Amino acid sequence: MKKQIEYLDYDKVEICVGTIIDAYPNPKAKKPAYVLKIDFGDKKGNKISSAQITDYYKVTDLIGKQIMAVCNFGNKNIAGIVSEVLVLGAIEEDGKVVLFHPSQKVKNGLKIA
Repeated sequence: MKKQIEYLDYDKVEICVGTIIDAYPNPKAKKPAYVLKIDFGDKKGNKISSAQITDYYKVTDLIGKQIMAVCNFGNKNIAGIVSEVLVLGAIEEDGKVVLFHPSQKVKNGLKIA
């Protein structure tokens, strides 16, 4: 079990809704992954992420899909891609990822509470 955090720690994390506008395989990734270009609205703009979500999702399924992501971590180089956000999903026991997404369409850039 991870260390318990205080509410003020959680309040530092900025989780937002964005829409995937482009997706393609990351050829340099050791484990299969996609490079995602995500629109987070006017204030945050477009961000790039590398995500290991190839088990359940095809590139064509991802374009136009809204997702949730942590938007205020520092950039991280993942297999040659500068990942600017952390896309969120549930990790199943076998390592497959199921994306978190709003149950209905909302404005890009909205914060998650």
